[in-house]
Amino acid sequence: AMMKAILIAAVLCGAVSAFAPVVQQPRGLSAANQLQQYQVQPISRRAASDDENNNDDVASAKVPSDWQSQILSGLSVIIDPDLDADIVSLGFVQNLQIDDSGIVSIDLCLTTPACPIKDLFVQQCQDIINGLEFTRGAQVTLTAQQNEAPTAAPLGMSQIGAVIAVSSCKGGVGKSTTAVNLAFALQGMGAKVGIFDADVYGPSLPTMVAVEDDNVRFVGRQIAPLKRGGVSLMSFGYVNEGSAVMRGPMVTQLLDQFLSLTNWGPLDYLILDMPPGTGDIQLTLSQRLNITAAVIVTTPQELSFVDVERGVEMFDTVNVPCIAVVENMAYFEKEKSANVEVDYETLRDKFLQVLKERDGISDEAAADVVNSLVDTVQENVQNAGKGEMEEIRIFGQGHKRRLSEQWGIEHTFSVPLVSTIAKNGDSGTPFILDNPSSPQADTYKELAKTVVRETSKVLFSKTSRPNLSYQSEAHVIQVDGMDQGTLAPAELRRECRCAACVEELTGKQILNPESIPESIRPMSMSPTGNYAVSVDWSDGHKSLYPYRQIRSMLASKNTNDEVLDENMEKEKETVPL
Repeated sequence: AMMKAILIAAVLCGAVSAFAPVVQQPRGLSAANQLQQYQVQPISRRAASDDENNNDDVASAKVPSDWQSQILSGLSVIIDPDLDADIVSLGFVQNLQIDDSGIVSIDLCLTTPACPIKDLFVQQCQDIINGLEFTRGAQVTLTAQQNEAPTAAPLGMSQIGAVIAVSSCKGGVGKSTTAVNLAFALQGMGAKVGIFDADVYGPSLPTMVAVEDDNVRFVGRQIAPLKRGGVSLMSFGYVNEGSAVMRGPMVTQLLDQFLSLTNWGPLDYLILDMPPGTGDIQLTLSQRLNITAAVIVTTPQELSFVDVERGVEMFDTVNVPCIAVVENMAYFEKEKSANVEVDYETLRDKFLQVLKERDGISDEAAADVVNSLVDTVQENVQNAGKGEMEEIRIFGQGHKRRLSEQWGIEHTFSVPLVSTIAKNGDSGTPFILDNPSSPQADTYKELAKTVVRETSKVLFSKTSRPNLSYQSEAHVIQVDGMDQGTLAPAELRRECRCAACVEELTGKQILNPESIPESIRPMSMSPTGNYAVSVDWSDGHKSLYPYRQIRSMLASKNTNDEVLDENMEKEKETVPL
């Protein structure tokens, strides 16, 4: 009887599990790779288990007279995906040598020591060199190009490779938090980094980063920056307690003196924590410092999106490309609750009723089985959702898609509302140092990789942007550059993705294509940053088209033209003579 009860219980447990909630593992961002600069040791092309005769053959392999050409020819297949050119033509391969034993040594001089794919470059170089018959191994030494600041740069900034402005058009969105964690993420990738707090009205850096030694020292007539974990730091708050009480022109002069008198030394990146707004101070800093690129920090609200537009337009007026947008406080994460209500007494009665209908089961055995079943159900309900997180969008869904479709800014990052980020900001230790393996730290590391890649494109890329011009006689828009072709003005106008033409939430087109006449023409066309072109139309509308969208339209048009040509050829072949 007991065995029959156990079998029935097993069947019932299977039925219970069918409606019991399933516990899932929490989702998280993939961990970013920690890449460090190093010298790669020689690696033999043949395995260590090769016999001595095989090794003797390799050692006695004759080095051809054109060994340099063969190696460079092989390495020329390695392409830098950001600069869209091979590492040989870019001048990365230097000091190519081979010793008497057949070991090849090269210096791989990259654009930055924080290159996210430097390990991949090294492995590819090794594989190619070790694949040649006359080599026994490859020794690759990673180096980086020397920083060359513009001639008009302030004295203390003469050895800075790139200036990255972290900006917001309003306060309280987490701009300084982003700037600090971005700087330490870049430093963790192998770069030499500094942070300059340009907000003299409310300096944040002294609170967010506790320095190793708060004594201000001079190097000749210049101020030595303070340090924390290898990152150079300077803020008005380090040399003067409290915030400044002064007018705008005095603030501009003070910032200019700070930048000129701070002896930053050689830096790969100087992170400029800009004061909020788009006024005279921001414009003066942008023009005076020759900023390389900008990162905009915002929040998901509609008002913040308007500020993002203002920030992009401000930097565009001084020819500074916006390479990324960080959407701070994008959502709040909480553990999911099961939200399952179970009447355990009714469930207990149902189980007992089923068991009593079976012959040969005593009341005592049935009660034991029912108690076990109810306990199992209760445990499953209590554990349901544990460890699984859900995102609660307190401030709305955000505007990442609009940023991509309207402005062509593809690199957008969402940072959740996490109490530990705020606590670390108040404690003086950057969040990324205390929580290097957290999903939020991974987001900051991905942001740092984007900054490295996009900055290299700005400084070193030879790829030209598409150039658009209106040909009035043919009534077409001519696209020149890497992508060539023509577009009909009406076709381009109908593809506008602004908020007046496309519904933001659904992506449904509001604009009626038939309302756009074929005679419409562009009145003016000008680049906006590095990613989009602005067009003023004859109907009074203003559109912004990412270059990605222009390329996609050209590719689609070329494909359609090819299909049309093929169909015409087939029709000619079928026409009887």
